[in-house]
This record gives sequence, C-alpha cells and structure tokens, in this order.
Amino acid sequence: MADIKRMKYCIGGEWLESKTEKYMPVTDSSTGEVIAEVPQCTPEECEAAVTAAQEAFPAWSRMSISKRVQYLFKWRDVMYAHKEELAVLCAKELGKTLSEARGDVQKAIEPTEEACAIPALIEGDAAMQVTTNYDTASYRFPLGVVAGIVPMNFPAMIPWGWMVPLAIACGNTVVLKANSQTPLTSMRMLELFYEEAGFPKGVVNLVTSSRVEAEIFLTDPRVKAVTFVGTTGVGKHIYQIAAASGKRVQAQCEAKNHALVLEDCDLEATVNAVINSTYGCAGMRCMALPVVCVQESIADDFVALLKKKAEEMKVGCAYDESTKLGPVVSAKHKAKICSWIQTGIDEGAELVLDGRSIVVPGFENGFFVGPTILDHVKPGMTVGDREIFGPVTCVKRVKDYEEGIQIMNANPFANGSCIFTNSGYYARKFAMDTDGGMVGINVGIPVPTAYFPFSGNKDSFFGDLHVLGKDGVHFFTRAKTITTHWFDEHSAKEAVKTWEGSTEQ
Repeated sequence: MADIKRMKYCIGGEWLESKTEKYMPVTDSSTGEVIAEVPQCTPEECEAAVTAAQEAFPAWSRMSISKRVQYLFKWRDVMYAHKEELAVLCAKELGKTLSEARGDVQKAIEPTEEACAIPALIEGDAAMQVTTNYDTASYRFPLGVVAGIVPMNFPAMIPWGWMVPLAIACGNTVVLKANSQTPLTSMRMLELFYEEAGFPKGVVNLVTSSRVEAEIFLTDPRVKAVTFVGTTGVGKHIYQIAAASGKRVQAQCEAKNHALVLEDCDLEATVNAVINSTYGCAGMRCMALPVVCVQESIADDFVALLKKKAEEMKVGCAYDESTKLGPVVSAKHKAKICSWIQTGIDEGAELVLDGRSIVVPGFENGFFVGPTILDHVKPGMTVGDREIFGPVTCVKRVKDYEEGIQIMNANPFANGSCIFTNSGYYARKFAMDTDGGMVGINVGIPVPTAYFPFSGNKDSFFGDLHVLGKDGVHFFTRAKTITTHWFDEHSAKEAVKTWEGSTEQ
C-alpha cells in the first residue's frame, strides 16, 4: 500500500494546512492506489489566495521588465534540472507514459522561453508630431490578479506553460486552481518556483477545491482575468459569469478533431500519425485525433493497417519506459470511456478492436483501456460527434473530399483538424475550408509552438484572445494610449479647441 500524503495549499509563498474537513484522493493511475489527498479548500481560503496575489501585485508589476525576465530565465533552468522528476510524478498521477510526461514538462518550458522575450513582445508604439506639437505613445500594462482554472490532463503544461509564464512576465500575479485529480506535479513546480527560482512570495498562489468554492474567482472584483481549460459546459458557465463580472476570459474547451484521409496519401505514414495522435496520452488531450474520415477507396486498407499497428502497442504501467499506451486518469474516467464504446456499438458502429477488457499483469487494478477502433461511424452517431477523451478511434468512410469536409465542419467543435494527402491543391483548399483553428497538413497533432496562439474555434473556445503567442501577451495586458503636448510661448496663449490635437492642427 502506497503512503498517502496529505497535501497543503499555498498562498503568499507559504504552504498551509487547510481548515476543510473534505479531502480529495489522488491516485497512481497504473496501480489504482491512493497516493495523496488534497484539500477541498474553503471559500475563505480561496479568497485568501486572491488577497495574497493582490498584495503581491504592486511590487511585482512595478519591477523592471529586465528583472522579471531574470527570474524567468532562472525558472526555465530549474524546470530543466528537475524535468525527469516532474515527468515521473506526472506519469504516476495522470497515467501518461514517461515520453509523454517529458513532453508535458517540455511544453511548460517552451512558453517560459517565449516569456523570456517579453521585453520585445510587450513593446508599445509611439510617434512624435502626430499633429502639430502633439506626440502619442501606446503602452501595455498588467491587469492585476489572474485566475487559472486547470484541467486534469496536462498538470505541467497548462498551469505552468499556458497560464503562468506570460501572465507573470507581463507583471500580473496568479491564483491557480489546480485540478484535484492531478495536482501533485503543479504543486511540486510551485515549490521549485519559490525554493530554487526564488520568486517573490505571492506572485503565484495555489488552491485545490470544488467548483463551488472556485466560483469566487469568477466574481471577485480583484480578479481581472480568468483563463480556463476544460469541458464546454463549464467553459460556457465561466465565460458567462466572469465576463458579466467585467473580467477577461479565455475558455479553452472540448474538441472532436477530425482528419481527412484521401486516397493519394502515404498510407503507412498516415496510419503512424493517427496512431500517435489518437492513442498518445491515452486520448486524454484536446488535440487528440478521435475521428478519421477516410476515402472509401482506401478505407479497408487503412482500417486493417490501423488495427495491426494498434494491436502492436504495449499497454502498461505509465512509468515503465517500454510502455506505449498508459492508463487513463481514474476508474470513473475508464468507466465513462467504456460506456462510450458500448454506445458506439449500440448506435450501429462496427467494433474492429476492443480495448475494454485489457489487463496488465502486475497492475491489475490500474485504469487501463486498450486501443479501440469503431468503423462505419455514420453522421448523427453521438460516438462520432461527442468528446470521448480516451484511446478510441472512430472511422467515418467518405466518398470524396467534399463529403469529408462537410462532415468535419458539421461538428460543433473546431479545435483542430488535419488532412493527409500528397495533393497541394487539396491541402491548400483544406486549409481554407476547414473550421478547425489549428490545421495540420500531413501532421496529426497540429499544435503550434508557443510563439503562435492555440487557436480553437466554435464550441472549442469562448473568448477573444487565445493562449500563447501575441494573443497571450494582449490577453494579459491592457493598453494605455498617452498623448502629450508641451506648451511654448505661442501655444500657451491659444484657445483650446474642442478636439485637442486633431488632424486640423
């Protein structure tokens, strides 16, 4: 039996015992054992986290950009030094393979490196003599306290890549609501943030709670922006409540990404890409590829090769280096995925490969779901339209490009989409036709580097400015445009016109 560690929450750089009577379990997904408990922080503790961030904001926001960048450079080095430790922790609590978990940490480092370029990214604009004797400059200023509400599936990348780096580089302070299923990686990173990177206390604060206690982040006037990743239903609620309270909102939500596979594709390379994008992270990522629209002329060959390669994947303990497909996050999530598979069968899809009954020797209590393939998924089947968030591939057979793009764009989600083809004509046409916000041309996971925004569309995103890239900088800052006029002996005696500095001058 694993030791069960009771975790604390962090405000003002101090780890504190919660006054709550409710603690939430964190499991080792490979064994099913509870390895830690985290507090369901009280409303007062969540409010105290906001207070700590608000108190840290004046000094942090007025610190020179150069000094903030020095902290970020140090933090980047700390993450690299602890990358393997963090990856193992991520693999344990979530179920990602070690390779995937290392990628999770790397995707926290990459946006931190972008944030180190904030002196150039945050530059304003200025012009002298915009009208006679008037000069104008535009600057970007920090917002204040930012709340980050974190999902379970990327415990390093999302809080420490999407949320923290640009927010603090721009001069804001942060309150993270870590996900209660996978909080340990994020908590360890916060320890390192203060202990080894040496950030001022209160720049980042962390609580774990239910949605009820976290509602304060949507309404507290001291919180100026909310950035969220999770389900569409919760994202819509956060967007509506927080925006109505005058806050900026980024709500990255669900996805049902589709690929269009045309008959002129490189079949084996395409199947390899689908295997990686569909079953990587056990399908628990919003950029997974759970639906493949395959041209009928090659559909039989595609499905046969996909099945062969999927059956060759080693399903096993997440922190075994040889594992290619790890467990899902919890018993509850496994049951949900298995229910979706049965729904697909009930709706008339053909079960080509069934991963529901897989057992890993020595890890019989782990939350494993093997690769699963459902063929002949028709429009209107919920299994092909709703997010499953597991290692399940739905194959929709299509006559041609036109039918494929029509089916893809009929989906309410538009996070990402991709096409596999050797035709430059169809590749270019697809990039223009697809509703997907992140588009892959022979790329199964078209996630951009941190220098570009993570740009989901339709019911995959609610807000105006996406995470990362220039969008991220603009989300975490507000503009001030300053017009200046210095009086000389002549102008001091002139009457002031209705529009000072108008183009008539």
